[in-house]
Parts: sequence; structure tokens; C-alpha cells
Amino acid sequence: MIKITAHAKLNLFLEVTAKRPDGYHELATLFARVGAADRLSLKKAASGIKLVVRGGPRGLGRQADNIVYKAAAEFFNVFKLEPAVEITLEKVIPVGAGLGGGSSDGAAALLGLAKLYRLGAGAKARLVKIAAGLGSDVPFFMLDAMAAEGRGRGEKLKAIEFKGKLPYVVLVYPGAPVYTKEVYGNLKVGAAADIKARLADFTKLKGLLKKGAFLPEHAGLLFNRLEEPVLPRHRAVRLAKARLAEFGGDAVLMSGSGATVFALCWSKALARRVAAQAGRIRGYRIFLTKFC
Repeated sequence: MIKITAHAKLNLFLEVTAKRPDGYHELATLFARVGAADRLSLKKAASGIKLVVRGGPRGLGRQADNIVYKAAAEFFNVFKLEPAVEITLEKVIPVGAGLGGGSSDGAAALLGLAKLYRLGAGAKARLVKIAAGLGSDVPFFMLDAMAAEGRGRGEKLKAIEFKGKLPYVVLVYPGAPVYTKEVYGNLKVGAAADIKARLADFTKLKGLLKKGAFLPEHAGLLFNRLEEPVLPRHRAVRLAKARLAEFGGDAVLMSGSGATVFALCWSKALARRVAAQAGRIRGYRIFLTKFC
């Protein structure tokens, strides 16, 4: 049996630089892996693909709709293998949360299947191609890296090594999902001058993280363009962000397309205090975690 941990991600920076002819958007983003995670177990079966889902919303276990099932089906198709696997997914990361839970699950399924069928390093390029076809965030989770700059749809990646003391992370999922299609449907790309200024901030943020010099006073460099279509339309997300700031988080931002917001806290005591205060609010799911 193969066991794989499927970590969540944050977007410490996300700017949308253009809308593409194919309907997608050009991004400049900074992915960072955190400790909150789903778990997958894979074992060979007599035949077919069987997916068992524990936890998560009703309907998540529908085989053909689940990204883990899709990843497995494409894996067997690309590598010309007879499908014969049972996969158990233990779901912890909320759905529609901006944490990349589904994308991480899809990548974990591919990596787990490659181990289960003892594919060598030469299979990596084909695995990454499958990942890109499953979703824009999936290739990030194929990397053996804590963080990466993402361009294109997010699939063009450059690993980044963070140095120095990193903050603790308090994740707050306010209880209701936000769906990516709706967010991008309501998005207006920023003015050229604004985008240029934000990308300059992005360059500065990356430099500070690489040097181990990212501190609370640099919180203003964090940015997420997708807050503009989400916060006015989703009161729960807006309130969660305001509350984390009120509770004293050193830096507060929405991750991805929402609904999760996060607070960075440079001391463990502050992180625990913020998490405890947020945990008193009915309907919130709280994760106190670290970058990993």
C-alpha cells in the first residue's frame, strides 16, 4: 500500500495580468505549501478504479466527477496499463476554499500511482503533462518544493526557496465555498499602471523571502487581485478577513479565489491567540499550521 499526503497551498501573491483568448487568465502568483492536508492510500485491486472518499461534502465521492478518479483514469490511459487500483481519500481540506485541495489530491494520486506501479524518473514529464491537463494548480503539487512562482495559467513554475524564520499560519474557512468560475466571471483586469506596480511588489516580495528578510512590516507586499470580485459579493469571506485583522494577525489575505482567508503571525503565541479567537465563531473551520 502507498500512502501520500496532499498538502494545501496558499497564494501569498496573485495578480491577473491579462485575459487570454482561450478564456483563461494570465497570472503572476506565489504558491506556498502549508501543513493542512488530505491523505490518500492506494493499493492494487483485481481490476478497475475504485475510489472511496471519507469526509468532505456529500457528492464528493462521485467517481467520474472526482479529480482523483480523473487523474487515475488518465494515468492508466497514458501509461497503457490495465486499471487495477483502489484509492481511499481522507478529505480534510475544505472544498471551494482557495487552498488547492482538489488539485493537491489529483497530484497526490498521480504520484502515488507512479510509486505503486514503480515507474522510474523518466515518467515524470508525462506525469506533469497529465497534471497540467487536470487543472492549473495541479502542477505545483507535483513539485518537490515548498514554494514556487507561477505564471501562465499558474502551470509555468519556478521553485523558490524561502529562508530565515517563517511565520505561523492561521487558516479560516468561513463555512461556505466560493467557486472559481464565478470569481473569474466577475473579475476586471486592473489598469496597466496598477499591474506594473503590483509586479514590482511581487519582485520585492520574492527577494525578501529568498534572503530570509520577510518581516511583518512587509505585509503590504502581499496581494490578491481576486479579492476584488469576491469580498463585495461574499459577506462571510469579507467578515473573516476583517476579524483576522482585528484579532491581530501580522498579515491577512484571502487565498486563491477564496473562501479561505489566512493570517500570518510571526510568533507562536500570537498565532494561537488569533486561532483561539477565530475558533469561537460559529461555522468557522480553523487550521493553525506552518509552511512545509
